[in-house]
Amino acid sequence: MGKLQRRLEEYANSDYYPYHMPGHKRRLFGKTLAPIAAWDITEIDDFDNLHDAKGVLQEVQLRAAEVYGAEESFFLINGSTSGILSALSAALPKGGKLLMVRGCHKSAYHAAYLRGLEIKYLFTGIHPEFGCILAATAAQVKQALAENQDIQAVLIVSPTYEGLVAETAEIAEAAHRRGIPLIVDEAHGAHLGFHTGWQQNASRQGADLVVQSLHKTLPSMTQTAILHVNGSLIERRKLRRFLEIYQSSSPSYIFMAAMEEAIEIASGAESLFSTFQKNWKEMMEKLGDCKALHFLRENNMDVGKLVIADRTGSLSGMQLYDKLRNQYHLQLEMAAGRYALAMFTIGDTKEGYERLTEALLEIDRDCGFGGGGQYAERQNRREQQNCGEQQNCEERQNRRRQEEWICPRQCYPLYEAWDRKTERVLLAEAAGRTAGGFIVPYPPDIPIVVPGEMLTEEICYYLQRCIKNGLTVQGIEEQNHQLYVEIIK
Repeated sequence: MGKLQRRLEEYANSDYYPYHMPGHKRRLFGKTLAPIAAWDITEIDDFDNLHDAKGVLQEVQLRAAEVYGAEESFFLINGSTSGILSALSAALPKGGKLLMVRGCHKSAYHAAYLRGLEIKYLFTGIHPEFGCILAATAAQVKQALAENQDIQAVLIVSPTYEGLVAETAEIAEAAHRRGIPLIVDEAHGAHLGFHTGWQQNASRQGADLVVQSLHKTLPSMTQTAILHVNGSLIERRKLRRFLEIYQSSSPSYIFMAAMEEAIEIASGAESLFSTFQKNWKEMMEKLGDCKALHFLRENNMDVGKLVIADRTGSLSGMQLYDKLRNQYHLQLEMAAGRYALAMFTIGDTKEGYERLTEALLEIDRDCGFGGGGQYAERQNRREQQNCGEQQNCEERQNRRRQEEWICPRQCYPLYEAWDRKTERVLLAEAAGRTAGGFIVPYPPDIPIVVPGEMLTEEICYYLQRCIKNGLTVQGIEEQNHQLYVEIIK
């Protein structure tokens, strides 16, 4: 049991009467509060203050920094969102210029809006088979820095939502040669570095600011995250100021106790991580027999992210997602156009691996290749050969289109565009107009279109397809079977 947990338990068992917040007064009202009310307190004597930590909270954050190899670590009770907002606000002055990968979470764009930042986007590319955004390479960052001498900070995502890992150490070195900080959105990488052979976390690879969501890949509560800081390029007092601005002044002690426990579990869980690795390897070996379904496998792939697609094209990502949920009662993390995504952590059971493996093998057999589907396989191969030249042409066109929708032409800077007056128009008639708001598939909360960017025919068509396929897209309204979007007047 951690220091904060022990102190909370001692206080819950004491005879102190709470003439303070919260309103439940540590009594077990209702089913929701019953298990946690006794530990749910405010900043009272002997329990420190997250925004001016000098006691037990300072101790547990110092311990977190030690575990992750950071100089300082800060608990985030408003999720990674508050960490990204704080990191960018502290790293750049108002109106500063940021080099950031296009596949960032929307909180990075919100920080750019609030601070009036000028953004230079880094287009890292699209995976040719799965259609997901690739991780940043050092060569891409070096080239962008060479072409933009006034960049003041670099922001990358690693691992990506789909588990692709960037060349963080080399990117940090490139940024530091220019005397600017590297910020890493490592929301999906709180588990990195805890097992031999896995990628190391960004703090140990030279990043100046690293944001991790503990709840995504470690046994912690939703909304818990952590921010690590290293080096002399970040003014620590300024960082603390923005952490206070973007976080609640009433931090949850339940959240902080859960974070302390999750970090302690991870730091001493070699056997848990070894079991995780073993179960993952066995599952992937069995899934290697699939003919129709295929899985994202790259050299820079993080363990735990299973990206599933149907190579025959008969099942979209949403159809795979729905099939697994409705037919097998398996709830995946998300679905995109071509693929669905399942996540695994040290919290998964052997049964969890087996159920998904068996379901996918069964779906694969039903897709036409297995169990007497040799004819379909030969027919598919023949058709592919016959239209090889046409496919190559279409692929080249698709690559151009992907670059257009992943980095649309900017007509106004974000900080200006989002405050302009807008009007609602039909999505089908919006090509050539400028977006007045964000258009964001959820999950993963990564914008396709940012305020001030031009909507093209390709983007409008893509968004219509997303809606038709059952994906949730924020920024698109449906009314009377018509799709509408906000555009700048």
